[in-house]
Amino acid sequence: MEVPVTGFMFNSDDSDPLHTHQLFITDWDGRQVHVHEFRGVTSFDDGHHHQYAGTTEPAQTGVPHTHWYFTFTSVDDGHQHEIRGVTGPAIPIPGGGHYHEFRGMTTLSGAHPHSHHYSGNTSQEF
Repeated sequence: MEVPVTGFMFNSDDSDPLHTHQLFITDWDGRQVHVHEFRGVTSFDDGHHHQYAGTTEPAQTGVPHTHWYFTFTSVDDGHQHEIRGVTGPAIPIPGGGHYHEFRGMTTLSGAHPHSHHYSGNTSQEF
């Protein structure tokens, strides 16, 4: 089964040793989609915190929806954690658009295995 998809890709600069590309899907099977950026700082646990940032997976525009998200934290105290989950439902913004709340716990990691809490709001849709 083929699903028509349209979108665009951004190349990262070659200074990143992981050399990644960002793919932005704008239309999936004839339905317009959108994404949100998210970022924040984890709770302070085991003597440190971590920063994180990412972009949600696409979701359909104009209907009740949530977004999956995934990223890695910054490397602090010699380790990093995974952050993944599903946002809450869309929260309308007066004048148009919306954002989502997100929260959870990181994966366990570190010389003394531990996790961190995180929470925040996504950017407005784009």
